[in-house]
Amino acid sequence: MSFDVVLKGGVLPDGTHADVAIAGDRIAAIEPGITAEARETIDITGHLVSPPFVDPHFHMDATLSYGQPRINGSGTLLEGIALWGELKPMLTHEAVIERALAYCDWAASMGLLAIRTHVDVCDDRLLAVEALLEVKQQVAGYIDLQLVAFPQDGLYRSPNARENTIRALDLGVDVVGGIPHFERTMADGRASVTELCEIAAERGLMVDMHCDETDDPLSRHIEQLAYETQRLGLQGRVAGSHLTSMHSMDNYYVSKLLPLIAEAEVAAIPNPLINITLQGRHDTYPKRRGMTRVPEMLKHGIKVGFGQDCVLDPWYSLGTADMLDVAFMALHVAQMTSPADMRRCFEMVTTQSAEIMGLDHYGLATGKRADLVVLDAGNPIEAIRLRAERLMVMARGKVIARRDRAPMQLMISGREAGIDRRFEVPEPR
Repeated sequence: MSFDVVLKGGVLPDGTHADVAIAGDRIAAIEPGITAEARETIDITGHLVSPPFVDPHFHMDATLSYGQPRINGSGTLLEGIALWGELKPMLTHEAVIERALAYCDWAASMGLLAIRTHVDVCDDRLLAVEALLEVKQQVAGYIDLQLVAFPQDGLYRSPNARENTIRALDLGVDVVGGIPHFERTMADGRASVTELCEIAAERGLMVDMHCDETDDPLSRHIEQLAYETQRLGLQGRVAGSHLTSMHSMDNYYVSKLLPLIAEAEVAAIPNPLINITLQGRHDTYPKRRGMTRVPEMLKHGIKVGFGQDCVLDPWYSLGTADMLDVAFMALHVAQMTSPADMRRCFEMVTTQSAEIMGLDHYGLATGKRADLVVLDAGNPIEAIRLRAERLMVMARGKVIARRDRAPMQLMISGREAGIDRRFEVPEPR
């Protein structure tokens, strides 16, 4: 037997040392000491080889638009929404495609090969929908791009949002989205959850809803989302994104809510960088930071994936398409600093998010598609700590990004200076 590519001496996320053999666009073998011939052999000895990074929550129609037509002066979610409303009439098909493709190039270079992006359907032109459907086709050879029909201004609050949501789904958008907390009333918010879940059930689609992205502890649309998921048999196909109100909710109510979410098999998608930036803006001190209750969710068996949400847009002035930045921030805000918890944070920007997106071809296993990333780190914890450089990115069995590790020369008079930043984190006894 011969292979197209063999990666020699890698370290898998579980600590196993193994070679990875690629045939065509599939992983053909993962085992130590592969000796079969290969068209190309690549030495990755001691480096972490991981399935690619996954971002389950993003806004690609707005990305790289920072400063247009102005900057979000208050830094709040609501001003960001208003600013996006000012920008939408100025959008062109070509500009949306250009910015989205530029971001996809960033993502590919960072080993981010699967993205779920919400696309605003409240513009009657559906300009961004059509543009991102075109981008999806253009990047299909290296990025799995899922689109969510997102009525940014409210399914009922925006005059044509319901009709436009249906139109977007008819055009081929993959997932049903919503924003119940932005409707005019709590009752309208609950009704929007019901109707959107019914639309998804009728079409056999997944649901990913912006849910309770607010500091208001009485915003409880996640409860309705869990109920509709069970009523309509959507278990395993529904995610609640943000869920920041849970940060402020009464603990007794949460003790009832979390088992309901787990029972309905609703996943949670916090967005650490954005949640801690936008929430708590009306507080003095103590100041809430907004991210939802990740450790408690995990204890209840709720599937959690971390999203990036925004990069250089009306809501966020930073970002580089680096999901290790997301994991790094998440473990700090969630206080998930044990070795086991830090490894879980790595999983929440890789395998867990892939499961939420339903990516059946994903993973480091024989027969799976040959999408992977090689990191200048020895294990997942080290990868997060260092925000490790990507040494190689492979998509569909082809190397699409590569960087040779060149050690920095540090010149300090009088002694030899070592700057190897690696450190093996001991397992707890």
